[in-house]
Amino acid sequence: MPSQRQVKWAQLRVGVTVLFAAAVLGVLIFLMTGSGGFLSRKITLKAYFDNAGGLRVGAPVRLQGVDIGNVKTIQVVPSHGLTPVEVVMKVNKTFAPDIRTDSVATMATVGVLGESFVDINSTQAKGREVHDGDVLPIRDQPDLQDMIRASQTSLQNIDVLVRRIDRIVSFIESGQGSIGKLIYDQDLYNRLNSTLSEVQRMVNEMSSGKGSIGKLIASDELYNKANEAVDHLNQIIDEINKGQGTVGKLLKDPTLYNNTNATVEKVNKLMADVNEGKGALGKFTRDQAFANKLDNTISKLSTIMDRLEAGEGTAGKLLRDPSLYVNADQMLVETRTLVQAIRENPKKYLTIHFKVF
Repeated sequence: MPSQRQVKWAQLRVGVTVLFAAAVLGVLIFLMTGSGGFLSRKITLKAYFDNAGGLRVGAPVRLQGVDIGNVKTIQVVPSHGLTPVEVVMKVNKTFAPDIRTDSVATMATVGVLGESFVDINSTQAKGREVHDGDVLPIRDQPDLQDMIRASQTSLQNIDVLVRRIDRIVSFIESGQGSIGKLIYDQDLYNRLNSTLSEVQRMVNEMSSGKGSIGKLIASDELYNKANEAVDHLNQIIDEINKGQGTVGKLLKDPTLYNNTNATVEKVNKLMADVNEGKGALGKFTRDQAFANKLDNTISKLSTIMDRLEAGEGTAGKLLRDPSLYVNADQMLVETRTLVQAIRENPKKYLTIHFKVF
């Protein structure tokens, strides 16, 4: 039978072993959850979300998917407006140079139904290195509930669309509407069949060379004429390029260009002389006295025309007085009568009588 001393020594060894095992287990747990060990220095970062979304204290904090720390506390701060959930994170200081003040914190989940964690993205960050107590901006990411709500809305819209399609199909199956008549109307089918038969007959006639279109398709005459026309056109173009004919001379002969250029130069010189007041035309265009005289003459002619229209003066009476026309017409009538009488009895009018005193 063991002595009392041996029993106590055995109990002491068991206690020491249990304490050592507990210490080792604590170290392992800390290493697995703390990402840095006992002696690693940490900094505190904050982020404010609108909803915790199942995030718990001790959840991992990751940088581009790499564990760099854990969530220390989660609390609601009502004074922070639309994002009242404050998440305080303990991050290993060795990763601080890789995190910037404009790095974006996102609440994500492992898979669809996995645990929530905080993911920090620094791929687009250009700010300074974070310090202890800095607040990171967040980026909202739709959670599972948002996806379910969105899918429910989509399913409802699809259900409404399917019901409408079902009503349309039922309407068509009843033979109503244009599509329904196209499918179920026997008369329309017969007319379409008859039309297709006519089209087929026309195609057969065209294939056999009948009719105008058939001749165009089956006969080589049109092709030959078109080929001849193209040959003639090419010949004309060749003659034009050689400078033959009127059009060819217009294109190739430099004489026309020289004559045109000389004419333009003469016209420009003439216009310059006119603008300078040289020559009769220049004096007409530049002499103010001549312009005044011309204006005065036109005014007088206008006055004379107005008086003629009013019937004033001899010329006005000749134009406006009908008695002149009547007298002239009467004189012509009497003259014709006299000439006719002379022709009928010339002795009566042409006999000359002499008397001797």
